[in-house]
Amino acid sequence: MSSDKKQVRVAVVGMGIGRPNGSALSRNARGKVVALCDLDEDRMKGFAKDLPGKQKLYTDYKEMCQASDIDAVFVGTPNQWHVPIALEAVKNGKHVMVTKPLADSEQAAEELVEVAEDAGVVNMMSLSTRFGHACQHLGSLARDDYFGDIYYARARSVRRSGIPAWNLGFIQKGGGAFRDMGVHVLDSVWWIMGMPTPIAVLGAAGAKFGPRGLGYWNRSKPPKSTYTKYDSDDYAGGFITFENGVGLQVESFWASHQPGEFQIELFGTEAGATLSPLKAYRTDKDGEFEDIDLKLPKSKYNEAWDAIADHFIECILDDVECKAPLRHGLIVQQMMEGLLKSGETGREVEIKAG
Repeated sequence: MSSDKKQVRVAVVGMGIGRPNGSALSRNARGKVVALCDLDEDRMKGFAKDLPGKQKLYTDYKEMCQASDIDAVFVGTPNQWHVPIALEAVKNGKHVMVTKPLADSEQAAEELVEVAEDAGVVNMMSLSTRFGHACQHLGSLARDDYFGDIYYARARSVRRSGIPAWNLGFIQKGGGAFRDMGVHVLDSVWWIMGMPTPIAVLGAAGAKFGPRGLGYWNRSKPPKSTYTKYDSDDYAGGFITFENGVGLQVESFWASHQPGEFQIELFGTEAGATLSPLKAYRTDKDGEFEDIDLKLPKSKYNEAWDAIADHFIECILDDVECKAPLRHGLIVQQMMEGLLKSGETGREVEIKAG
């Protein structure tokens, strides 16, 4: 896009996660939400009341993607629709940003990345944990060699009762806990570690609560007609190895008999760290242990969504290299799908990343 263009005109698809992303894009001085797309017109009208200006409302994403007054599309639908909608946007010359995970399968993710890169449009993942202030700070410390060599890490996202059932896409094939929650900690810890190349994964996965109508959001009891359609994981965990010798233990539970937790732990040769609480652990020159409360530097962003929106827009208007391209989403997808496949087969799965 030419540098003399002052604003990026964005269409937002999906009124769930589309709301925080769309709000951040509209808050940006160089962003403007001009269209909304959802099957539920009332949801679009409700969100439009919170946005400046006027938005055209669509229930057909193909029609929306053909509109000449749209420069970019944000895709915030259930996983199964990420690739069809993003492909339509890219084929119509639109820049595209997709919420996590990239897709509902590795094959679909590969297709989208290939088409988007060939089209030459800006293509980006919206990753609220990676772009969050705490993860950004840990990543900055890692790149400054504060931790030395990070040789091992643990990452987990655990809920006691939190299976989403407001859209069947979450719990049917292509959805599941690991693609919904595990992706956050997996992507973030992988990015903090410097995005090493994964080579293999051994995992376990299954559904112990959802198919029984248990473990749903806020301990609600869905109708039997909902939970009998359950066809994905409500827990998954495993161990990923990388070319540089790093090991990563990652876990995700939508429901469990454990307290809720969202955690990343780093093991480095010079220091370690935890995300929650945000602390570093090291030994001083006299051999004494130090537990250090890490202070977040000042940021111009109030929320991760604002950082995401600003980067997407600067990639489009200023030709800045994207820090979270869809190809990153593909590699994370390959790790996730490998872990879930390993859980099905009981065998280690080789990962051919890229």
